[in-house]
Amino acid sequence: MVAPLRKYAHFGGRARRKEYWWFAVFTMLIAIPLAIGDVLILGFDNYAAYGGGPLLGLMGLALFLPSLGVSIRRLHDHDRSGWWLLVALLPIVGALVLLFWYCSRGTIGVNRYGPDSVISAE
Repeated sequence: MVAPLRKYAHFGGRARRKEYWWFAVFTMLIAIPLAIGDVLILGFDNYAAYGGGPLLGLMGLALFLPSLGVSIRRLHDHDRSGWWLLVALLPIVGALVLLFWYCSRGTIGVNRYGPDSVISAE
């Protein structure tokens, strides 16, 4: 869950599905109370008008590099370059492609980004 935080700005190697999705859950568990705090501070109308608040903004800044790192390492697990993250710029299709890759099993064995860290099947 906190492995991406320990690898704060590390973009090399591979990330298993478990590492990626636990980090996503961890991020959501932090974002929900911060969003509630932002609504209490700003009021719902201002929160909706700005699309967030200061607490969520600070969380986004703090977790930007770890999120980017774990996303790139997850793509590395599929033997894809981190530049494939730019596919997210394609409306709808890009997000679906990334979601498929993030949910599916990575390359079995060694690839150009390192060895498979999974001894048994996920």
